[in-house]
Amino acid sequence: MAINNVNNNGVQKTPLDNTKLSNQQNANQAAAQQQAAKGTAATAPRQDSVSLTQSAQQLNQVQKKSNEAPVNQERVDKLKKAVQSGEYSINPQALASKIARLEAEVFGSKS
Repeated sequence: MAINNVNNNGVQKTPLDNTKLSNQQNANQAAAQQQAAKGTAATAPRQDSVSLTQSAQQLNQVQKKSNEAPVNQERVDKLKKAVQSGEYSINPQALASKIARLEAEVFGSKS
């Protein structure tokens, strides 16, 4: 069974002129290339940039200072042994006071 004349409402379609079609496609491609060339010439290429917040800059400075700080390895080893053996005790009030003082220094608030 053959199906003919579907969706043409009885109107004959004109045959394609391949030469004309090819010329139109080439002209469209050339126009697109010219527009692309104008667009890239008119606008400079974008460059990525990064900006750090003041807090991030301060954190970076603190990290650099901590890497440069001298380490008392003897004291570190002594504290490690005390923690591992369970002999190290923590004074919660003194710890809280030191944390509050550190936060005040870092964030600039007064306690």
